[in-house]
Amino acid sequence: MEGKNIEINPLLKTYGKYITKINQALEAELGLFNDSEFIEPLKYALEGGKRIRPIILLLSAESVGKVDENTYSAACAVEFLHTESVIHDDIIDEEIFRRRKDPFHIKYGYNTAILTGDFVLGLILNISSRLNNPRITKDLATTAMLMSEGEIIEGRLGTSEDVTFDDYLRVIEYKTSTAFEVAARLGAVMGGGTEKQIEALTEYGKNIGIAYQIKDDLWDWKNEDKLFNLLIKKSNDPRVVFDKMEELLKDFSERAKIGLRKIQENDAKLHLEELIKFTVLRGSA
Repeated sequence: MEGKNIEINPLLKTYGKYITKINQALEAELGLFNDSEFIEPLKYALEGGKRIRPIILLLSAESVGKVDENTYSAACAVEFLHTESVIHDDIIDEEIFRRRKDPFHIKYGYNTAILTGDFVLGLILNISSRLNNPRITKDLATTAMLMSEGEIIEGRLGTSEDVTFDDYLRVIEYKTSTAFEVAARLGAVMGGGTEKQIEALTEYGKNIGIAYQIKDDLWDWKNEDKLFNLLIKKSNDPRVVFDKMEELLKDFSERAKIGLRKIQENDAKLHLEELIKFTVLRGSA
């Protein structure tokens, strides 16, 4: 997994030590089920990921306390949840290219793709049972459900001629932002943060997640057929839509910064702030 990240992961230079440890933790989790038919396909699915969600989880934990083996397990659960969503999302969107390679369903077929998504949810449940914290289990479950809600709402709105920016924001909050949000919140919980710190980091995660997706849509709008494109098509002047998106990007990035104000100054907090800059300035998702 690590070798291909070196080629394409823009986070590697700054967050390389975290990515290396996350990849090692992912390998260890998969190693628990080494005889499974799903392990090799899952390794393929995990290749090339930026690991931004588990990085946020680890940095959130560090910013309020400490990181231990259980924190890495939680980071794996968050990355697995993202992986499962990518596999199914690519089927729904009929993608033909992902991370410079074939999407999972083209490589392994639709049946294996669907069943692998189910297997991944089992991996997440397994991790959650070992962490033995009802709060974490509930947060992961709620996130999985919201991500599914976002997907189905997007599908319904895709046939509507009256999509609004509120619709757009609701979908990306559910589909994308909620995974960033749970990563930051679980990190704060596992790091031993106070309720105020947990809430502050939750707000950070939610808002950087929304900003991340807005930037992604702005960058790749010509190659996507999503709600953002419907907003462009229904507008008399597409420049108004792009200006609004830039305004939203700036707004949610600023909200993410505000969420960090209740966190004490330390290296982990600085790294979380740096991720906001990456979200705003990055050239590609």
